[in-house]
Amino acid sequence: MSGWVVRAAWGRVAGLGLVAGLGLVACSDPSPGGTASSGDDGSGSPASSGGEPGTTGEAGTTTADPDSSSGAPMDGYPPEVLEVLDLPWPPDEYDPPLPAHFLTPAVQALDNTPPGNPITDAGATLGRVLFYERALSRNETIACATCHPQATGFADPAELSEGFDGGLTGRNSMGLVNARFYATGRFFWDERAATLEDQVLQPIQNEVEMGMTLDEVVARLEARAYYPFLFEQAFGDPGIDADRISRALAQFVRSITSYRAPYDEGLAAVGGDPLVDFPTFTEQENLGKQVFFGVGNCASCHLGQQGDPLPPGTPPPNAAIFMLVAPANNGIDVSLVGEDNGVGDQVGDPALNGLFKSPSLRNVDLTAPYMHDGRFETLAHVIQHYDNGVLPHPNLDARLEDESGQPQRLNMQTVDKQALQVFLSTLTDAAMIEDPRFSDPFRG
Repeated sequence: MSGWVVRAAWGRVAGLGLVAGLGLVACSDPSPGGTASSGDDGSGSPASSGGEPGTTGEAGTTTADPDSSSGAPMDGYPPEVLEVLDLPWPPDEYDPPLPAHFLTPAVQALDNTPPGNPITDAGATLGRVLFYERALSRNETIACATCHPQATGFADPAELSEGFDGGLTGRNSMGLVNARFYATGRFFWDERAATLEDQVLQPIQNEVEMGMTLDEVVARLEARAYYPFLFEQAFGDPGIDADRISRALAQFVRSITSYRAPYDEGLAAVGGDPLVDFPTFTEQENLGKQVFFGVGNCASCHLGQQGDPLPPGTPPPNAAIFMLVAPANNGIDVSLVGEDNGVGDQVGDPALNGLFKSPSLRNVDLTAPYMHDGRFETLAHVIQHYDNGVLPHPNLDARLEDESGQPQRLNMQTVDKQALQVFLSTLTDAAMIEDPRFSDPFRG
């Protein structure tokens, strides 16, 4: 299903910026060794057929009987789809208009949607079904959603994710929210996947996570009667292949956008300036927001953008995404070489050891444990790390250093740290967590 830093570890609550990465779309970040097959960005136009008129599926839903008032089809899915899946007709809207703070040039520049794979309603609907499809795993026991539950912000509440045969992944599964808004388009904690289309196929093929080959996956989907219609709607004909699986999953993951949290309501109430008090916030929430943009030194990373830093007091042009724009080292370890060196291991450059991609801070209250290895159990632990626990790693991000080049020591007051945690809770998007567009579509 996100800087270089570490997992839901909103890695720099105090200074750096989420040390976490938004890596894994289909399942948790697999341990090294899974092979990948890159899906290219071919284009496909959704079809508009609606099934045979007047037929009725075993689920008891009429496929295309006309609505008595409008004459429009009440349901366009054929029986073989309806008896297995609970899907609305017409398909849900998966690329709805976003609020103003998502439409600034700084935010739009972060969108990694390729021209050849835009989000379509039919494509994302197919992606949703695939996201919850257990047939993608060797023994049909897990799906992408197993390691990325909607209820926990599409992040795994376990420290390490469990694969189809009980094996554990090498890293924690990060949240998928706002994966669309990471300009480079690279995924996994170590950014080894060049695109989201590439990334979604890797957990399927990983020997620990799902244990399949792409040919086996295609054969399984072809044997399920509900897929040809869905593929035809998404891509114009019922053909099933790995590229289309990749593109549909990527469309669904990109559609998981968080923009309906209390923070978003407060920002709209003041016309888009996050630096002023929100009338919809409590006194403590506004204090926490002041800490986030001020003494906590959080916004410079988590609401960062390309280019030079802004002058103090200037409203950021990106007040929406809450995710680092590049990998970072957040000082959770001190030695240059460790068991997991993140980007450094991937590219073979010790100067990049300890750098990890970060996920968005949105819904961070739900995505514990934090960091790439799940070492921090609570947000309070993360805040304490950035306040007074950053270690002097040789590759420590400069934003976590003081003027003398030493790890930052913010020494915040307890009241400020508590308020900061309360503010982070205002990024919880209950509407997204409960949105049926992102829920399990399988009946029973």
